[in-house]
Amino acid sequence: MYQQMIFVNLPVADLEASKKFFTELGYSINPQFSDETAASVVISDTIIAMLLTKEKYAQFTKKEIADATRTSEVLIALSAPGREKVDELVDKALAAGGTTAGETQDLGFMYGRSFDDLDGHTWEVVWMDPAAVEG
Repeated sequence: MYQQMIFVNLPVADLEASKKFFTELGYSINPQFSDETAASVVISDTIIAMLLTKEKYAQFTKKEIADATRTSEVLIALSAPGREKVDELVDKALAAGGTTAGETQDLGFMYGRSFDDLDGHTWEVVWMDPAAVEG
């Protein structure tokens, strides 16, 4: 069966700092699709974050590039296999220089926390009880 992929393209101010940030979260950089203007961050087999210098990003759009530290242009949500994995990833992000974004959401059957990366892009990490999804 075909596995559809998602490539999230994000403009970054400092490519090297952003690469370090995401590798500190446990993700790898695919050198085949990375150079001095872009880094391919492998989040999973089907999710890739393309970190692009602002100059490179501007080649793909005619729109003004949002300053994600001042405006919200996207909320990126990642699933986690359990509550402890939500905390683990967000705690790594905060230790690597990210900042807390919003309050912890604990609804019992669903648990989530959010962080902003070095450029202000908001990442939500969420666990949902599989039984709640089924029922």
